[in-house]
Amino acid sequence: MSSALTDLCRYPIVQAPMAGGASCPQLAASVSDAGGLGFLAAGYKTADGMYQEVKQIRGLTGQPFGVNLFMPQPNTADPAAVDVYRQQLAGEAAWYETPLGDPDSGRDDGYEAKLAILLDDPVPVVSFTFGCPTRDVLDSFAKAGTFTVVTVTTPEEAQAAQWAGADAVCVQGIEAGGHQGTHRDDPSADGSGIGLLSLIGLVRETVQLPVIAAGGLMRGGQIAAVLAAGASAAQLGTAFLVCPESGANVLHKQAMTNPLFVRTELTRAFSGRPARGLVNRFMREHGPYAPAAYPQVHHLTSGLRKAAAKAGDPQGMALWAGQGHRMARELPAGQLVDVLAAELDSARAALALGGA
Repeated sequence: MSSALTDLCRYPIVQAPMAGGASCPQLAASVSDAGGLGFLAAGYKTADGMYQEVKQIRGLTGQPFGVNLFMPQPNTADPAAVDVYRQQLAGEAAWYETPLGDPDSGRDDGYEAKLAILLDDPVPVVSFTFGCPTRDVLDSFAKAGTFTVVTVTTPEEAQAAQWAGADAVCVQGIEAGGHQGTHRDDPSADGSGIGLLSLIGLVRETVQLPVIAAGGLMRGGQIAAVLAAGASAAQLGTAFLVCPESGANVLHKQAMTNPLFVRTELTRAFSGRPARGLVNRFMREHGPYAPAAYPQVHHLTSGLRKAAAKAGDPQGMALWAGQGHRMARELPAGQLVDVLAAELDSARAALALGGA
């Protein structure tokens, strides 16, 4: 591991920032206390909501942690396409007895206000998704002593992050659950993402930055594999989603290992951006028709998803999950970090014996 990353956590294990409630202060603090690097997700929160969670985690742990920000999105959505999708969702609104949301509720996710807070009262790590910040922003964090990470899905995006001055890249393979962190949402590229091991190699040959590997990782042996491929650390989301400290809905947690949900797919059905989740009714019925319109579609379906959860209906929820979801273990977060670290040690020992 790079020395800067080594200083942040005892083990090369990062808990992915999962927007929507899963990555709460209790989960992040438990991971950090156990020797991993816990993360808060500022996405979909107000600037004050993020600040309150930062205060909470500081009261729970003295260990380093991170905060993830969503980059503001360009206004490239076709309003007519969004309106057609709104009409298609009218039946869902009637079924769940809830109005559809306002697609124009905002595109910047309070980005500037969140930056101001994190620069005024710095945290150990800040990561960025859906784009790359400007050099001025990354330089400001460097002066504040904050380690910066940019999520990338291609070697070209990694190069942009290096040019802008990021300290590391989070390399996200196509296997990852939740949103693909592409810097530009290109519908013509849907489904053409690169597998994690290949992507690590490509990025390592393109940039000199430390790599945090993300995408479908659930076991210590898989962590050993990405470290052997050149990563400095591994980021796991779905593995921590089912922990008791996670703020994810109980229906979401149960679905990870429910035999009713047999596979994952990338879909635009819930947010208008490609995201990997368990295939359910909503995804099957609406995914083929969802426009490339983020965050407009996210705002449009927000009330539907909440109503489905309240009704106890996982078929109407966004059940984000990586490809390894069936390997989820319902362990306390700290215990899961310990188990992963032990598995990593065993895998490394086996590799050493094999090479002897």
